[in-house]
Amino acid sequence: MTRVTDSLTELVASAVEPLGYELLGVEYLSQGRHSVLRVYLDSPEGITLDDCERASRQISAVLDVEDPIHGQYTLEVSSPGVDRPLFTADHYRRFQGQPVSLRTRTPVEGRRKFTGTITGVTDETVTLADLESGEHRTLELDNIEKANLVPQW
Repeated sequence: MTRVTDSLTELVASAVEPLGYELLGVEYLSQGRHSVLRVYLDSPEGITLDDCERASRQISAVLDVEDPIHGQYTLEVSSPGVDRPLFTADHYRRFQGQPVSLRTRTPVEGRRKFTGTITGVTDETVTLADLESGEHRTLELDNIEKANLVPQW
């Protein structure tokens, strides 16, 4: 995560956790006037549209007071969906044995995109078994830019 994302995560957590939601993570896409702050929530009962609206109002209030983002942006509050994003080592642990698709910040062995089954997790790394070759590859969590579960139908 970046410093901006870390501070946004703390602010958003302070808004949604008292409402009983689990903050899975935030994504901030800085794109000038079209910037987006995407917030992923979960709860044992799942997340409904009403939950997203309720959390959005609370998050907006906190962000209006703290003003951590300069300029315009769109706030999106969402459930994790079937292609659930993974943000922390605990998320990878929870879904060990599941297929994941991820993109790294910097290339690893000349590649940035990987798809594999999560076979191991530490606080700093995740190990994948490549879905095609079966080859195991360990990646630094700090180098993972985006990761999502691959839906299994």
